[in-house]
Amino acid sequence: MTRKRLCLSLIPLMLILGACGPHGDAGIAYPVTEKVDQVDDYFGTAVADPYRWLEDDQAEEVARWVEAQNAVTFGYLEQIPFREKIRERLHEIFNYPRYSSPFRVGDYYFFYKNDGLQNQSVIYIQEGLEGEPEVFIDPNQLSADGTVRIGLIGFSPDDRYAAVSRSEAGSDWQEIRIMEIATKTELPDRIRWIKFSGAAWLDDGFYYSGYDAPEAGQELTGANKYQKIFFHRLGDPQDRDRLVYEDREHPLRYFSAGLTEDKRFLVLIVSEGTSGNEVYFRDLKAGDEEFKALITGFDHDSYVIDNAGDRMLLLTNIEAPNYRVVSIDPQNPGRENWTPVIPEKENVLRGANIAGGQLFCFYLQDANTKIFQHRVSGELVREIELPALGSAGGFGGEKEDTVLFYTFTSFTHPPAIYKFDVATGKSEVFRQAEVRFDPSAYETKQVFYPSRDGTMVPLFIVHRKDLPLNGGNPAYLYGYGGFNASMTPYFNAANIILLENGGVYAMACLRGGGEYGEEWHKAGMLLNKQNVFDDFIAAAEYLIRERYTSSDRLSIAGASNGGLLVGAAMTQRPELFGVAFPAVGVMDMLRYHKFTVGWGWAVEYGSSDEEEHFKNLYAYSPLHNIKPGTDYPATLVTTADHDDRVVPAHSFKFIATLQEHHVGPDPVLIRIETRSGHGSSSTGKMIDELTDRFAFLFHNMGINPVYD
Repeated sequence: MTRKRLCLSLIPLMLILGACGPHGDAGIAYPVTEKVDQVDDYFGTAVADPYRWLEDDQAEEVARWVEAQNAVTFGYLEQIPFREKIRERLHEIFNYPRYSSPFRVGDYYFFYKNDGLQNQSVIYIQEGLEGEPEVFIDPNQLSADGTVRIGLIGFSPDDRYAAVSRSEAGSDWQEIRIMEIATKTELPDRIRWIKFSGAAWLDDGFYYSGYDAPEAGQELTGANKYQKIFFHRLGDPQDRDRLVYEDREHPLRYFSAGLTEDKRFLVLIVSEGTSGNEVYFRDLKAGDEEFKALITGFDHDSYVIDNAGDRMLLLTNIEAPNYRVVSIDPQNPGRENWTPVIPEKENVLRGANIAGGQLFCFYLQDANTKIFQHRVSGELVREIELPALGSAGGFGGEKEDTVLFYTFTSFTHPPAIYKFDVATGKSEVFRQAEVRFDPSAYETKQVFYPSRDGTMVPLFIVHRKDLPLNGGNPAYLYGYGGFNASMTPYFNAANIILLENGGVYAMACLRGGGEYGEEWHKAGMLLNKQNVFDDFIAAAEYLIRERYTSSDRLSIAGASNGGLLVGAAMTQRPELFGVAFPAVGVMDMLRYHKFTVGWGWAVEYGSSDEEEHFKNLYAYSPLHNIKPGTDYPATLVTTADHDDRVVPAHSFKFIATLQEHHVGPDPVLIRIETRSGHGSSSTGKMIDELTDRFAFLFHNMGINPVYD
């Protein structure tokens, strides 16, 4: 590669900020972004990558570029007159107590609570349900900026110890520490370089998934390879942890270990990406020293719910795209020996777990939750009556529990925690969030609209009941459409800012998600990915056609795979949208698999290393489909310096290209958060980003939100 030797670190910052980009739209002088002579050959197609140097997160010139871009962006945002009023209102909206469902560990119950504006939720402990709550861990005391996150990931069989995950600045990297529950004392054990792992306890230690330490300087960008399963014994240093499983022939695989509740079976899940997995096991009671196969092949998804004596209950989509539950004899795991427990139904079965000696099954009906209680043998006990259409989850616990908890929420229904009696099926409100807004003033609709190929796609629409459908309302269309993830109704306090200013919030359940099972997922992955973008564009057209909004007043938003969605939509149909918010998006579809865990997404996207998939990826990759001389919508790209899942280079290269080729009057900016990751690392940083997002939205739609 031939690189021009212009070092940005030697250019005074004032000159960078004062330099004119290719145009002066909206009075903004974008920073000059150096270009390099980098061209890659993909099966005879030459693809230029002039901003390749922005991939080096350790380079001084990249740091200078980030500083220059942020200076321009925040200079623009600071001129918006109502920005601080929005910030004040967001502080009011979020300033209410938020709880998790309590969960039992021996004689104690744990729960998470955020008083409202705390940067991190505090973990509380109490003896029994009537005990006085005490602070178990307050992560807000662990860093000056409140960006250390804490999670409880496993408990010892004697309920004496808790394994605690700890991450900093939003990174996916975690460190596991151990707390003695009764004394709240932290033990000296430290286990580093952990990602996507729990702690499966057995006797005086636990199984976990870990990586080798990355090379210095590659902590946030280097490809994560050779994940392994270890066993850590309390009191031992990490270098003495016993290697339980590794696969040197397949460096790009995930491995996770879990135990059945009775500690009899050690279960190993092996996957090559974000969908499709194999299942192996050891019968510890029988003294197995090697893992035996339960499910092989990566074409389907299967998970062990628990065992019932010598047999295992499995949630699987093998021969059942909408999932089913089967009972398997692990010594004779052939499909011909499977016993049906819960057969496949018309609605997709999104999850199942055993608690209180019962099997709870979670279905989606048009993206709304339905929950059924069964005996472990499969007989139906009852359907759990939920307060309304919406989303519910929970019912976790151990077999002897008689009381369980679940949470219900919807777009205008703040989360409520319910206490559930396993024997009678009676639910009663345990805690109800109280938010400073009147939900009765708003309504939620679910409509179905045709996509480009005629497929009917669900769309949730939320707005004030008295809102006139005159085509002039500000609208915020959100989507994801990938990785089998289901978009279901949920309460987001931030949406109040939009709704109380006459806005429309819309969420589309796009193909690629899991709302209608594996067939719906497959219809939006790999060579079918364009269906997702077509679904999203059709949702925008529906909102305009039905006069909820207009192109000038329509914003689109999504994060991660949803950031890719926004990037693809705005480059394919730039005239359709007024404002775009691509957040932490996968924008370079030709190189995403070369960073951190990006290789694991190839099962969803395909890889540019294969000619057929290269052609497909190149056809929609947001970075590669920005066209010179095009008027793009007002755009605020968001990313963060510690995002080690979708590395910020995606957003860096996208905005540099967009600023180079955009010719319209609207701003195209990037907001780069510090000490944050794939999601906001603290409440404070979340509110700051939301403030800037809504200020940018209203300002570019010509709307002046009024607050007393």
